[in-house]
Amino acid sequence: MTHRERILAALNHKEPDRIPIDCGSMRSTGIMGMPYNTLKRHLGINTGVTKMYDMVQQLAIPEQWYLDRFGIDCVDLARAFSDTDADWIPWRLPDGSSALRPSWVPLEFIGDTWLCKNEAGLVLGKMSPSLVYFTQTHHPLAGSETEDFRDLRTLLGHTIWGSVADPAWRHAGSPDFAQLLRQKALELRNTTDYAIMFGIGCNLFEYGQYLYGSENFLINLLLEPLKVEKLLDSLLEIHLETIEKVVSAIGDIVDILVFGDDLGSQNSTLISHNLYRRFIFPRQQTMFSRVHARCQAKVFLHSCGAVSDFIPDLIEAGVDILNPVQLGAQGMDPVRLKRDFGRDLVFWGGGIDTQHVLATGTPEQVRSEVIRNCEIFNRDGGFVFNQVHNIVEGVPPQNIVAMYDAVLEPLVLAQYT
Repeated sequence: MTHRERILAALNHKEPDRIPIDCGSMRSTGIMGMPYNTLKRHLGINTGVTKMYDMVQQLAIPEQWYLDRFGIDCVDLARAFSDTDADWIPWRLPDGSSALRPSWVPLEFIGDTWLCKNEAGLVLGKMSPSLVYFTQTHHPLAGSETEDFRDLRTLLGHTIWGSVADPAWRHAGSPDFAQLLRQKALELRNTTDYAIMFGIGCNLFEYGQYLYGSENFLINLLLEPLKVEKLLDSLLEIHLETIEKVVSAIGDIVDILVFGDDLGSQNSTLISHNLYRRFIFPRQQTMFSRVHARCQAKVFLHSCGAVSDFIPDLIEAGVDILNPVQLGAQGMDPVRLKRDFGRDLVFWGGGIDTQHVLATGTPEQVRSEVIRNCEIFNRDGGFVFNQVHNIVEGVPPQNIVAMYDAVLEPLVLAQYT
């Protein structure tokens, strides 16, 4: 099977020749720059350069050697926009190792802290010496009483997540964006056999938090529901325009469109089921239905945490693929998830607990957990291997190698037959 055929088989709930594998096809399935550089040193790889395509989370673009060595089957369309050297400038990671960062992201180093700004010079976030990624510091609607969201597009650009674009979305303001998007997608389709994914975000619940701050927005859900409805309707209008633009340009080329909205914490959903059904569900359903009506691409939803109580609703809303399948969160038991939802949902992730086993276990413990989870999730297809969320700083390179090798071993696939 080709890489793409392997992914498509899994998406159609068929068992492929081996379990498909992902790293870096979207901004929550990748690897941070520091463990990436450590892995390169561990493997004796001295060629190439580490490019940090997501500055907020400090994520590296997996180079071709990584895709080849670890059997990666899918890629982010944004990587096709990352090959112009002039777009990248030298960057020093917190551990002192070298990388390149996007030249289009305004950063300033003051004292011992990196500040991330938008094009207007507004400070949106910071990375202090105790952190290895940027955190949002500016919430443009914090303390605001406004119910007029006609300027919402501008306000989104005053949040770190709405302003710091990846290599593809940095061109969104260009009149030729749709044409450029299609050109790059066709290049990937015609020159590789990878499945192609494209992130369009279209967050609802999260953007409310980015705009107001988490506590303020959660309070507004209860105390000012009509204002929240207006905000979410304005967001939906913007998101539907985005979906239409993207689907018109590349809906016949890409295999998966990636949405995001974290709905869970470690121990529960972040809001009640009633609040989800009122505020989030109908608007998600509208967006996902639009995708399904306009193209064949699958709907991928990244939603962290203990979201098992919402999974029936997500399926009803039109989600085809759920990520990251956070095993360590309450109620996210692999056996139950596969039994109850495996016919209707593709699990993209859940390959290994990143918080504990991958970070602190031995290579043998890593291998054992990977094999166990693969045995559960891959039966009858509907599974793409990925660790739970990004590989972060501190994960030993030996564990990264053990994780992928456990999936690639013939022994793993043989246990299903």
